Amino acid sequence: MNGPPPAAFPAFDVSKRDRADALTIVGLTVAYRTRGRERDVLQDITLRVRRGEAYGLVGESGCGKSTAALAVLRYLPRNGRVKAGRISIGGQDIAALDADALREMRANAVSMVYQDPGRALNPSLTIARQVSEAFEASGASAAHALERTADILRRVRIASPARVMESYPHQLSGGMQQRVVIAMALACNPELLILDEPTTGLDATVEAEVLDLIAQLRAELGTAVLFISHNLAVIGRMCDRVGVLYAGKLVEEGATRDVFARPRHPYTVGLLRCLPSTGRSKDTGRLDTIPGSLPLPGTVTQGCIYAERCKLADERCLRDAPPPYRVASANGDQMARCHYHERAIDLPHASSEVPAQPAQPADLARAPVALRAQNVSKTFHVGNEFVRAVHDVSLELAQGETLGLVGESGSGKTTLAKLLLGLVSPDEGATLELDGASLASRVTRRNGAQVKSLQIVFQNPDSALNRAHSVRRLIARSLSKLAALRGAAKEARLQSLAESVRLPERYLASRTRQLSGGLKQRVAIARAFAGDPRVVVCDEPTSALDVSVQAAILNLLADLQRERGVSYVFISHDLHVVRYLSDRIAVLYLGRIMEIGRAAEVFGGPQHPYTEALLSSVPSLDAANGGAAASERIRLSGELPSAAHPPSGCVFNTRCPRKLGAICEEREPPFADAGDGHRIRCHIPVQELRTLQLVQT
Repeated sequence: MNGPPPAAFPAFDVSKRDRADALTIVGLTVAYRTRGRERDVLQDITLRVRRGEAYGLVGESGCGKSTAALAVLRYLPRNGRVKAGRISIGGQDIAALDADALREMRANAVSMVYQDPGRALNPSLTIARQVSEAFEASGASAAHALERTADILRRVRIASPARVMESYPHQLSGGMQQRVVIAMALACNPELLILDEPTTGLDATVEAEVLDLIAQLRAELGTAVLFISHNLAVIGRMCDRVGVLYAGKLVEEGATRDVFARPRHPYTVGLLRCLPSTGRSKDTGRLDTIPGSLPLPGTVTQGCIYAERCKLADERCLRDAPPPYRVASANGDQMARCHYHERAIDLPHASSEVPAQPAQPADLARAPVALRAQNVSKTFHVGNEFVRAVHDVSLELAQGETLGLVGESGSGKTTLAKLLLGLVSPDEGATLELDGASLASRVTRRNGAQVKSLQIVFQNPDSALNRAHSVRRLIARSLSKLAALRGAAKEARLQSLAESVRLPERYLASRTRQLSGGLKQRVAIARAFAGDPRVVVCDEPTSALDVSVQAAILNLLADLQRERGVSYVFISHDLHVVRYLSDRIAVLYLGRIMEIGRAAEVFGGPQHPYTEALLSSVPSLDAANGGAAASERIRLSGELPSAAHPPSGCVFNTRCPRKLGAICEEREPPFADAGDGHRIRCHIPVQELRTLQLVQT
């Protein structure tokens, strides 16, 4: 498909689009050439996406999801090629298109939205120029393209298109950038829209808005969607059918409700069981994980590719590759490549094979306070304005406790974490204490014991680990700095640390570029624990990980907490993950704590109206499986106000769906006691909030 085309080709015929499936893939095999050897990364893939249908593609990193998308666009890298198979868009074979016809197809029939909108937008061009280019590529004049740009920005729910058109990408929020990218993708009214992890970096409310937008535009325009994601709940909400990729093979396919309610391949069963389910926490049981790892492309030449990780595997599985078994399910045919597909759902839970760990003490109020922060604020001078990023925050963190910090992007979560770590100095009047002793506001003024007592695990381990050094050197360097160990003592401690984070010894000699995302994060955690910290800040440590790797990392953090009594400040947009790991939760909005309390009380209600809106935005597999449906999503009006000019009274009043009136605009609400340390900053009485929210659900 990447070689020279035949001598003559017809132009891409847009008129054929209404007469065939939006996308048809038959027998697709794609190979990459690395180190002089060609390896198959996709093997004999067959699927179709009907007109107007949403098809989800799921699986671990490295299973071939993005390669499939690039093959559809005929945009494989130089070392990749299509070895076999056929790809048709609107009934036309894309291999039979010359350069001009291929450009025509990309301009008028298929569009793609990538994971990171910031990297998809040119930082040196205005939004108007970039979006209008998409219309010009479809044949519009420059003047007409600008007119249509304003219209398409309104269609993707941008309230002030004129202002946004004059802006540069860095002046927009992540959610606004993603809407702009979607607008560009929809400029040609495509037959097929490919979404490659479009909401991974977005907070719950923005993610919900983007998903609502995609669903609405799909209904209005009849656009087919190929949705690639590792977020199974998002796939459950958005997609009619789903395909499960494993090591380059499509191992299961069917209607999303059928596959998620009764999966027939052990791999699909494993993926679904890795998710933190409603009501589960670290104290009620470990998360399931999938043992082992993906095989290297091209290494499995006989039998079932999943056999090495499957509890059902026997000699037949190692000898004979399973054919695609098809059965009739409630919503259509369901396919699974498993000899024992009828038994997959009855596999024992992996967590049941792990000895139960002692639970955390139920009353953390009796545990000593590890970290205390009082009256912490932070004001930045930006241009001619003063921006109050954190406003008068007070909190305590008990020994062995996890405090979850949640809120939209821009709510002050990361700034608060940096203030606790001493990476940013607070405004005057703040007090920080570690184990009852005063803690200097700047890390450079803290003693060695205090520095090693507070550590951080970042979202992206690649940015925190030196790619030129081996894993052994990275951990050993931290041991020298934080634990002051030398010689045999350092080596013994290094081995113990690697074992505690479940990092196999064979990886100690590797460079980080040779490791998977989950292994890199284990190295980052080992480094953070080198000095036996008292408090570890976890800033989105699992958001970029597959569900199987995420479950392993969450189990690891819970195990280390039990073993060492360490406390966590856990920041995440994924409220299911926050609920699983956190003992207490603090909800931030414009730098203020709007609600704080034990996780069960915050999630169970009554809640601050902002918390209520956040929770209603989170997609759930329960609803996708036909179980108890979540409450109707509460849509917040407008965007997060500027911290330089916060609203008067209650800072949430400009977006609050339960606003009372003038009192909310004029008076800042005090904290109300909801019992058991649960406090809510709202003018609405706690009992009235409870009654209102019971009616809502």
